[in-house]
Amino acid sequence: MNAINKPVNIVDVTYAQTKASVNTDALGMREMQQRVFEQRDAQHLLVKAPPASGKSRALMFVALDKLYNQGRKKVIVAVPERSIGASFASTALTRHGFWADWEIKDENNLCDAGSSAGKVDAFVKFLEGPDAVLVCTHATLRFAFEKLAPESFNGTVLAIDEVHHVSADTESSRLGALLRDVMNGSDVHIVAMTGSYFRGDSVPVLSPEDEAKFTPVTFNYYDQLNGYEHLRSLGIGHHFYQGRYTDAIDQVLDLDKKTIVHIPSVNSSESTKDKLEEVGRIIDAIGHAESTDPNTGIISVRREDNGQIVRVADLVDDTDQKKRGDTLHYLSHTASKDRDAVDIIIALGMAKEGFDWPFAEHALTVGYRASLTEVIQIIGRVTRDSPGKEHAQFTNLIAEPDASQGEVKVSVNNMLKAITASLLMEQVLAPNFNFKTKKFDDEPAKKGELKLKGFKEPSSDRVKQIVATDLNDLKATILQDDTFARAAVGSVDAETTNKVLIPKIIREKYPDLTEEQVEEVRQQVVVDSVIKNGEVKTVGDRRIIKMAERFVNIDELNINLIDSINPFQRAFEVLSKSVTPSVLRLIQDTITSTKIEFSEEEALALFPKIKTWVQVNGKRPDVRSDDPVEKRMAAALLFLQKLKQQRQAEKAATEMVEPS
Repeated sequence: MNAINKPVNIVDVTYAQTKASVNTDALGMREMQQRVFEQRDAQHLLVKAPPASGKSRALMFVALDKLYNQGRKKVIVAVPERSIGASFASTALTRHGFWADWEIKDENNLCDAGSSAGKVDAFVKFLEGPDAVLVCTHATLRFAFEKLAPESFNGTVLAIDEVHHVSADTESSRLGALLRDVMNGSDVHIVAMTGSYFRGDSVPVLSPEDEAKFTPVTFNYYDQLNGYEHLRSLGIGHHFYQGRYTDAIDQVLDLDKKTIVHIPSVNSSESTKDKLEEVGRIIDAIGHAESTDPNTGIISVRREDNGQIVRVADLVDDTDQKKRGDTLHYLSHTASKDRDAVDIIIALGMAKEGFDWPFAEHALTVGYRASLTEVIQIIGRVTRDSPGKEHAQFTNLIAEPDASQGEVKVSVNNMLKAITASLLMEQVLAPNFNFKTKKFDDEPAKKGELKLKGFKEPSSDRVKQIVATDLNDLKATILQDDTFARAAVGSVDAETTNKVLIPKIIREKYPDLTEEQVEEVRQQVVVDSVIKNGEVKTVGDRRIIKMAERFVNIDELNINLIDSINPFQRAFEVLSKSVTPSVLRLIQDTITSTKIEFSEEEALALFPKIKTWVQVNGKRPDVRSDDPVEKRMAAALLFLQKLKQQRQAEKAATEMVEPS
């Protein structure tokens, strides 16, 4: 086993351990659950809260109130995969002060093994019978929807756990369309819950019209982690490797940490295409496999360095479904309560959302994950509060581009997008500010407020709603835009990034906004991103913020200063510090060799800068320059020249055909 190399952390956050998010009130409710219960009368409730915040129990409190006090007759809970069903097992809530217990009969837990047809029959029988609570998978609910009329759900409460699996796209999510049919065709009450802050990575979960029917309750990641008792810090970082990941994994696999290893999809470039062989090589990196428990499937591996036994759960091997089922049962019923039950879990598509292993300290994920929802769910596996766990770590093992291989461009894009995804997570994990316009002789900012000269505050309910609920979604859309691969490494100047690229994406995402509203949203995105990427320090009686190597008095902040800073520049800083100079040069060459495409708006916005550049340097910018900014200016100038020639040709052609 090699010495452990500490990953390059982009995010390294220390929290206050206030215990606010884990302490309970007289009814046994945590802070998040109290917020949800306050909205228990809403017919349609949308709960956005991080993993481990207690969403399943929040649902129990609300559902019981709807059964006892709001005239509802039945509660149906739908989860995306069978293993999550255990989160909604019978729970003695009265022990902690609530006035009723959550009770579900074994025959109404449809997450156990069995055929789809049998489960649908049991679902229909439940609706017609006297029992009050049923738990099933999303798939079972979908099949049941297809057999039942919408009015069959009159009098019910329908709880959809991990609702980001549902999509407004009827082609990819039949469940989404059926859910809307039931909403419109019955008096159903809905509680939709998600541990992700992103509606969907390309398609929203709900259409804007449907989402407007929901009462939202949001509990952010910062509130959750800052209010823990044991977990004090969280790191999110990367480790770059060349060759096969199985030859590099021992560099970051800390055998003294409770770890979940997520290997790459067999369709990804990082995969060796033999998932079982990959598991074998990971076990070899741990030590020597001595035995496998026939009842649980847990593999005992003896470490080479100190001779201790490491207990490994293999959730990748699906050749024996019974064996994997036994392992899952052991993990959900024993390992979730006994710290010594397992040390390392190796998984492919499992052990992500809803997977409860509170002792997990390190999520080691191989390969770039295109889904931000998947990233936040994986991180959520290690951010549960647990005695003895002070630090949680997410490490993304990413392949470095190799000039001898053909997929250099793909590899470079994967590196950049993995890093920018981490920058987005930094935004989610930071405390929120309320930005205000700084006016002459203004009163001092309140706690949690920042005042900026020239800042445009939201002028409409629509913009306020986007700022309140959509900012992380919008940042995700911006960071996933291909243009930002170039912007992140300095190939696009900060002002173009902030004043041209970002508003273009806002217009595409929200075509209903006026130009004034687009500018208000743009300022919120840029200011929020720059401030959260900055570092605030108190010096004497002043607060100083470090932004892109500048130190600025917070009281002197203004929108023009903010617009001069690329909010995602740190992606390049991370790369430059964590790869070799030759690899960094390869990354830069790959980006600058990519065909640069412009909109007319972007090229025209650059023209004043080009004129200034020519005056300063005494020459036109060169498209073959090594300087990415000069190269971009030269490309913009060529674009404008071609556009001018095209317009002149069109004008001449028009004059030729029009009668004099």
